Amino acid sequence: MTAEMVRTERRGKVLEVTFDRVPVNAINREASRAIYRAFRALQDDPGLMVGLLLSGRERVFSAGWDLKEVAKRGFDLEGDNDPETGHGPGGFAGLTEFWDLLKPVVAAVNGAAIGGGFELALSCDIIVASADSYFALPEMQRGFLADAGATQRLPRRVPYHVAVEMLLTGRRMEAEEALRWGLINKIVPREELVPTAHAIAQDLSKGAPLAMQGLKQLLLRIESMPLREAMAKVKPGNSGDMPTYEAMMRSEDALEGPRAYVEKREPRWKGW
Repeated sequence: MTAEMVRTERRGKVLEVTFDRVPVNAINREASRAIYRAFRALQDDPGLMVGLLLSGRERVFSAGWDLKEVAKRGFDLEGDNDPETGHGPGGFAGLTEFWDLLKPVVAAVNGAAIGGGFELALSCDIIVASADSYFALPEMQRGFLADAGATQRLPRRVPYHVAVEMLLTGRRMEAEEALRWGLINKIVPREELVPTAHAIAQDLSKGAPLAMQGLKQLLLRIESMPLREAMAKVKPGNSGDMPTYEAMMRSEDALEGPRAYVEKREPRWKGW
């Protein structure tokens, strides 16, 4: 059942991950663990550079937390956080707490991204949306909070008052508004969504492997730092907790890029 819920396909250096849980991609523990495993494979495979998250459902990216399941079994916070039988090492939806995923992920939002589905999209690095897609956080109206990333990430992505309004009211944010706030990268017609997302992912896959992962590692470390501390983080002797960033600075690829530029050719990345 898990294999059908989350499908993966390699396309060059891009791993396509399709979330396809009938009927509306509701997220339960099993789905979270399956999504995590797919992106764990992305991170662990040196031949892969970029992840592409797609929905296998028509006109819905994800309806969020499986409330039917919750209503049946009740809240079980300890069970949800169990590393083996809960949502797993990546947290809710497999990505919201996958802190060592250093390869970029492009999300193709094809419709409704509601609650935990919105939080899943927020966990990605680039978001392309169809013109009829929308985002909403109705948790307040369900008696709990959107605490799997929305309360933490959304106020950092859009103005505070916009984020709080969404969290309090559960209102829909249409794609055009999301683009205006910089919450998503691009809006395209529905029929162009997957080809556009693929093109972006393939373009990203041409980058230097260590530099790409070093960037994500650095961004995670400095996200809440004051500017002076963030600048100091990349000075010699201060980046010991960023092994990928340090490896990048000492890598052959760090010299290959300038050489390729001077020699007017495409770089030949080694990944070390």
